[in-house]
Amino acid sequence: MAGPSTTFTEMVSTTLRNSANEVADNVSKNNAFLNRLKKKNKIRNLDGGTEIQVQLEYAENNTYQRYAGLDTLNTNGSDVVTSAKFDWAQVALHVVSSGKELRQNSGKFAMINLVKTKKGNALKTAANNFSVDLYSDGSLSNQIGGLANILQTNGQGTVGGIDSATWTFWRNKFLEATGTNLAASPSAANAASFKADMNKLWLALTRGADKPDIITFSHDFYSLYELGEQQLQRYMDADMAQSGFIGLKYKTADVIFDDNTNFTTTAEKGYFLNTDYVYVDQHKEAQWTQDDEKKPVNQDAVVIPFYWMGNLVTSNRSLQGVLFDAA
Repeated sequence: MAGPSTTFTEMVSTTLRNSANEVADNVSKNNAFLNRLKKKNKIRNLDGGTEIQVQLEYAENNTYQRYAGLDTLNTNGSDVVTSAKFDWAQVALHVVSSGKELRQNSGKFAMINLVKTKKGNALKTAANNFSVDLYSDGSLSNQIGGLANILQTNGQGTVGGIDSATWTFWRNKFLEATGTNLAASPSAANAASFKADMNKLWLALTRGADKPDIITFSHDFYSLYELGEQQLQRYMDADMAQSGFIGLKYKTADVIFDDNTNFTTTAEKGYFLNTDYVYVDQHKEAQWTQDDEKKPVNQDAVVIPFYWMGNLVTSNRSLQGVLFDAA
């Protein structure tokens, strides 16, 4: 007869391993930005390598030439491609139960409830913490480089191993909101001023058909934008709404709110994102992947680990922007 630890392992495996993408799905369902990347197939599974390499087109082909008759043509090679290199970051999540807990819940229905609780907690934990990581500047130990790393308030920084103080093509767009502490003082006048700032940043990020498709605001910025749109509100598309997210539209972009806790800052921010050039790259063997159970030699417990390895990357910083209120 199977013991309680064996039953626990089998039930966790059945409820999580047989739904291999459940942890990943739960993370994406709780973050509109990540949900957008998933729907656009921007979550990529990679084979490996010492780093995540992302190819970049940083210059035009200089052999474009208008000519007549027998003019000598320019056949010189053009150095137009380089690579950004992002470190692998790792996340571990463990479903743990002590031997005492397992024996106390050894009955069939008690074990079902225990597994359900542990599973729900694991899914919620992954969603909450990975959302923080996605907005982070990567300053915590072993953390991915999130949006605050890719989109800096001076447009510069070293991202993917490229110093944008030297290489200007690699700078993101940025704009400080007009006025002092604008978002904390909501009014029609401030909302109009804020909308003008949004227009200015939008134009800087528009290149032909390329433009932001999602804008994610911290609390007060979202409230200020909503105030200005109160009479003319347009809500985000049905696809996002069906995914459980509520938001507005700005031109062709979805405008969403995310908690300031995720932004990890007291300053108000808004990220204008062109997700054609943003990816979550993850290792194909560590995409919230469940490993075999572990039994510590010095503890009476069962541990079932899940592993993720990857990073948030971009192939074009110049088409990403941040609007911020430094006050």
